[in-house]
Amino acid sequence: MVLDLFNDFRDGSKLLDLLEVMSGQRLSRERGRGMFQHRSNIEKALSFLKQKSIKLVNIHIPDIIDGKPSIILGLIWTIILQYHIEELASSLSFSSRQSSMESLASLDSRSTLSSHSASSSPLPPRGSPLHNRFRVSARKALLLWVREQCHKAGCSINVKDFKAGWRSGVVFLAIQYALRPDLVDLSKARTRSNKQNLEEAFHIAEKELRIPRLLDPDDVDVRDPDEKSIMTYVAQFLQYSKDLPVPEEETQWSFLFWQPARVGFRVCS
Repeated sequence: MVLDLFNDFRDGSKLLDLLEVMSGQRLSRERGRGMFQHRSNIEKALSFLKQKSIKLVNIHIPDIIDGKPSIILGLIWTIILQYHIEELASSLSFSSRQSSMESLASLDSRSTLSSHSASSSPLPPRGSPLHNRFRVSARKALLLWVREQCHKAGCSINVKDFKAGWRSGVVFLAIQYALRPDLVDLSKARTRSNKQNLEEAFHIAEKELRIPRLLDPDDVDVRDPDEKSIMTYVAQFLQYSKDLPVPEEETQWSFLFWQPARVGFRVCS
């Protein structure tokens, strides 16, 4: 059990425990309590991440031993991104229609997605040369999923990032409506304050969807909310959606999403 996030990782043992849980692999460790054993365990953890081609920026053994908050938080975010958000988002990257994937280029002018193949072409198998052409960042894939959920909810909000656009709480509610229409009345969102909407969304998620309350309204209803925290929380809804049965008619939603003239919108902005 981790009681103090910044101190409990200093001997490397809890860090190895976390990697075992996230990766499903057993990792050897030093059992002693001296500084040598601590350094060895941290080195094994960082080496394991590097072997998985996970980029570590400015994360060094002495900083972890010293319990530096910025380093510890950066390391944990890297692990969450790789083993939770990245894996969830990668399934979206290769199951979505090609037209949906190509539209992500508008989110980043540096996008490397190809636009030459026909939308009816089969998706390439994982690991093939073509597979890499359709890879997008976890952030983009998650953002695409959010936009699709908003469309399914009939919400016209254009979600461009995981920052200030979420402070009204409406996007959280739209996602919940898309997943469970019986739980949310989007028409009420227009008459409530940001904090009321956020509180409603977080309460529904915790009580009805069993999604842990990782955020509070005060965390989001600010000028510059933390993007990583919102992404981590939204990924829980994506995980929930993957466990839901998909009705036959839903197989066409990604096609409809990119032809909005066919579907009406609720006013929830």
